[in-house]
Amino acid sequence: MLAATATFLNCVGGVNGDVPTELTVTDIQTVIRTLLGNNAETIMNNIEGDLKFATGPVRYAYIAMMHTDVTSNLEVIPQFIPQANYPNPSSALPSEWGSVQNIRYLVSAIGSISRNASALGADVYNIFIAANESYACIEQDGYSSTFIYRPPMYNDPLALSGSVGWKMAQVPRILNDTWVLNQRCTLS
Repeated sequence: MLAATATFLNCVGGVNGDVPTELTVTDIQTVIRTLLGNNAETIMNNIEGDLKFATGPVRYAYIAMMHTDVTSNLEVIPQFIPQANYPNPSSALPSEWGSVQNIRYLVSAIGSISRNASALGADVYNIFIAANESYACIEQDGYSSTFIYRPPMYNDPLALSGSVGWKMAQVPRILNDTWVLNQRCTLS
């Protein structure tokens, strides 16, 4: 849903000669500069520093959603702060991997990949970065979803088959497409 209307920013800071390239701090700074230039508000509050070894404060941040494969590229960026090095790691979101400057990265194994989409035929990973109030889920008819289960005895006389399903009356909607970016990168 987000890919259809998000602004594409190809990573160009890498050295592998491909388009897009691997993720670099220059590419991340371009995203931050673009969102700030579009008057986008951050989603996450800052985490203040603490007197603990190997920790650092975490800035107010936008949220980035990406595939787990990109974590190895993210970790080699010098400004990367792993979630374990937050002053209070429990303040991180469950799927949060870490942060770089004003972006906090959430990872999932079902993140977006465009297969063989780079100029040299490499897989391109889509990292969706969202700002506050960039998208919403509009619930219609006063409910969000209903889970339906019918045991086998109600489906047929021999009780051989049941049914499971769900229905929903909601519409995901991008509210401001200048506040949602798709940063495209390859792996190093």
